[in-house]
Amino acid sequence: MEQQRIIRGELIDEATLTLEDLARACSVEIDWVIERIESGLLADGSPYVASWRFTSHDLTRARRLCQLERDFEAAPELAALATDLIEENQRLRDRLRAAGMA
Repeated sequence: MEQQRIIRGELIDEATLTLEDLARACSVEIDWVIERIESGLLADGSPYVASWRFTSHDLTRARRLCQLERDFEAAPELAALATDLIEENQRLRDRLRAAGMA
């Protein structure tokens, strides 16, 4: 039986978005982004947030939050909870795939 080698790592974004770029990419007002950051629903406390720079992960999360809030008229906290569950589901699928079980 051939052993599979699992490689773990973290994708490092070289390019980051400004607050304005993130808002524009999500088609929302800057205040929407700031409210989500201040309430802890967006951005993970990375050093980029302190300088108002955002990664591709932040962009994906912001777009998902916006879509859930808009499509289902969800409160921001509920949209964040659903987003957390979606992200956890994806992490678990990635682990299964890496283990050769998917």
